[in-house]
Amino acid sequence: MDMYIPAEYEVVRNAENCTVCRSCERQCANGVHTFDKDLGKMTADGTKCVNCHRCVCLCPTHAIKIVKSDDTYRLNANWSMQTMNEVYRQANSGGVLLSSMGNPNDYPKYFDKILINASQVTNPSIDPLREPMETTVYLGKKDAEIKRDGNGNLIDTLAPQLKLNMPIMFSAMSYGSISYNAHASLARAAEELGVFYNTGEGGLHKDFYKYGKNTIVQVASGRFGVHADYLEAAAAIEIKMGQGAKPGIGGHLPGIKISDDVSKTRMIPKGVDAISPAPHHDIYSIEDLRQLIYTLKEATDYRKPIIVKIAAVHNVAAIASGIARSGADIIAIDGFRGGTGAAPTRIRDNVGIPIELALARVDERLRQEGIRDSVSVVAAGSIRSSADVVKAIALGADACYIGTATLLALGCHLCRSCHTGKCNWGIATQLPDLVKRLDPDNGYQRLVNLVTAWNHEIKEMMGGMGLNSIEALRGNRLMLRGVGLNETELKVLGLLHAGEDM
Repeated sequence: MDMYIPAEYEVVRNAENCTVCRSCERQCANGVHTFDKDLGKMTADGTKCVNCHRCVCLCPTHAIKIVKSDDTYRLNANWSMQTMNEVYRQANSGGVLLSSMGNPNDYPKYFDKILINASQVTNPSIDPLREPMETTVYLGKKDAEIKRDGNGNLIDTLAPQLKLNMPIMFSAMSYGSISYNAHASLARAAEELGVFYNTGEGGLHKDFYKYGKNTIVQVASGRFGVHADYLEAAAAIEIKMGQGAKPGIGGHLPGIKISDDVSKTRMIPKGVDAISPAPHHDIYSIEDLRQLIYTLKEATDYRKPIIVKIAAVHNVAAIASGIARSGADIIAIDGFRGGTGAAPTRIRDNVGIPIELALARVDERLRQEGIRDSVSVVAAGSIRSSADVVKAIALGADACYIGTATLLALGCHLCRSCHTGKCNWGIATQLPDLVKRLDPDNGYQRLVNLVTAWNHEIKEMMGGMGLNSIEALRGNRLMLRGVGLNETELKVLGLLHAGEDM
């Protein structure tokens, strides 16, 4: 800890409740809690606390709470305490600031300023408990027209599709950035739910090949863990051009998280930082991207959809148009609030645009060009609830990736210290003693519970709108209204303001 930076949190211990069982000491990987033999009581070093709440949740007598320190610097509207502390850290280390998870700053959250319309009299609502409600989604190119042979039979020219029982998939999170047990939880949950999980750019552990029918493998700039068996094992292949937490930046897995198993899976040295380049060194144009897309299709006999993942940036609509014409089957767009295991703080907090704006512009551009059905669109980057899913689909998505929400379901408390490799909940770590804290039997069930609950809520909201299928919701912006948005924001989103008639 830098000597110039005071503790951000204070550990408050109720002396009457504390039985000195030392559970907090055993549970904290950061060394916050220690037993003082001379005093016969527990003490705490707040400078080491990341506010993960492990000690709070597991204290048997509820004797602990973590509070934000009220220590402050002299008030300065231009130089906040956080900004000053970041200068101190860089002056001490000479390094780039790293951060975990998504952008925490107070930028607009457009999903929270969008309301869902509902049916009343002339277009009656639908009761999902008594009437069929279709949440199945097929991702991939759709035929522009139906073709029949001379006998009137359908001619099947449909490109490979991903069938989802509900419009939700688990985002790319690599083995290395998250633990073996976290990956096991995701894979098992995806299989039971009838959806897909994404390996991220870390290869696929040999134990998880059996979940291949529900697996999306990723080809990123570092090509970590990419080989013929890896591509063949999956249901789909995703080319990662960018991600929302760090647009224009490659990947970074700190060496502390590259264990023996991660090293073998990624095919890289143990204990050495894995830094994938910012660009793919064989892609400098849409034509180059097209070549990789068709290389992957050739390698898998045209049996698997190819996804291209991009970060949400200012010219995302034009980029998506090029990708749609390059032969990709699915485009994944990741907004600037997307999570990550490690990203340069300045990039995470200052680069990219919200997924809501990017999604609306991409959908509109593809429709204007008459190519919307030639590619599916997946939205990502802080999809926090079933309501966000519904709003994203109405703005033009076919389905959504969820990442941070899945980690929360597994126990994550967003302490944003993933890059240290000391996740106290056994999620973003490779340390054996910490990994075992996440029980994959419990983790997978919690993920199933979460997505099942969201699917029920999606049906309820669709029923309230008088819609009985996801397909009827996709791009149906008449089902949305904006609140507290200015004219430009409403125009970009393609929405009417609440109370405004058509």
